[in-house]
Amino acid sequence: MGVFLLDPDDPTFPPAGGATAEGLLAIGGDLSRPRLLEAYRHGIFPWYSGDQPLLWWSPDPRALLVPGEMRLCRSLAKRIRNGGFTVTADTCFRAVMAGCAAPRLDDPEGGTWITAAMVEAYGALFDAGDAHSLEVWRDGCLAGGLYGVAVGAAFCGESMFSVERDASKVALATLAAQLRCWSFHFIDCQLPTPHLASLGVQAVPRCDFLKRLAAAVAAPGHPGRWQLDPGLDPLV
Repeated sequence: MGVFLLDPDDPTFPPAGGATAEGLLAIGGDLSRPRLLEAYRHGIFPWYSGDQPLLWWSPDPRALLVPGEMRLCRSLAKRIRNGGFTVTADTCFRAVMAGCAAPRLDDPEGGTWITAAMVEAYGALFDAGDAHSLEVWRDGCLAGGLYGVAVGAAFCGESMFSVERDASKVALATLAAQLRCWSFHFIDCQLPTPHLASLGVQAVPRCDFLKRLAAAVAAPGHPGRWQLDPGLDPLV
């Protein structure tokens, strides 16, 4: 299997099942809204650093979190209940992206793949109602959050960050609770990790993921700017 060179004038992709063993499917193209939405609808996402060409991936297996199946350990449940956090949706998308792009103490090189071009492209998706963020606040300051792209009843997570302990987990738990209320099929967490597995994220073979994605994309979803349901409780 080879890596496909994208036509700059054609937003379509080759079948995701043709990716390399590492998950690399294609190179080139652009970050236009039509191409990004086409990618997410077919299980493909961009991931590259600033000194690389645009790379498109479809890994096998895929990390999926089913709303309602997130594991909340006792300490996380306590943080959700008593941590003094407030969670909002779609109130400062670009600030969340900036938080995700910032270097982290445990990974000084982390976040470098969220380039200025990515911020501009996903900001345009947000303006069009395709991308969304959850923001976690404490004492009026942004403590953490996450962002991603919704296609039908699938949420394709891109990145999350914490300034305060567990803030990103609080964002994910709140997102999972809200998406369960909206009958979303799953949250795509992209690459399986032991940390994600501890939260209830499943490693799903790509062929199965693509079938589930097709069904989710065909579902109504929740279009437009998001607001969290009043009284939403991630612990219920």
